[in-house]
Amino acid sequence: DPACAAPGAHPAREDWAAQATGSATVARRMWQKQQTASILLPTGRTFDAIDVPETAGFLALARMQRMELTLGPVTLAPDRRMRFFVLPGAGVKVPELVRRLGWAPRAIDLGVLGEGAYVAAPPTRFGSSGAVQWVCRPTAVNRWLPDVEEVISPLAYACGRDR
Repeated sequence: DPACAAPGAHPAREDWAAQATGSATVARRMWQKQQTASILLPTGRTFDAIDVPETAGFLALARMQRMELTLGPVTLAPDRRMRFFVLPGAGVKVPELVRRLGWAPRAIDLGVLGEGAYVAAPPTRFGSSGAVQWVCRPTAVNRWLPDVEEVISPLAYACGRDR
């Protein structure tokens, strides 16, 4: 759509989820047809993502590394948002976990991308704004995603400081 302010940042079609595939062969075939297409990973199936502002995300990441927490993949998008990959089901848990940490869930800029949402993955471009990047790449070491309970404390703390 020529009028779109952020091409690549969202699905181009309503039936995008039906086209999702776990097959590398099918994905390669799709990319051969449209080499500039976005890579959108559907959340809520094998992972959810905790969505935070870039400044809070880097603060939380530094805290997590000092705490020697095992992280999953983390992306940084041109909209200056970081997405921390966690086990599915985070959307149900996060509000109560945030409350237990002393924050009102709506008072901090921390969201969950779960069932029906997606995460744009590298090298997806957001129009002329730039490309999505890996902050923590998927590796054999981080293939076992953390539960949201393992990472929520540093994320909520960082988002509370970032207000």
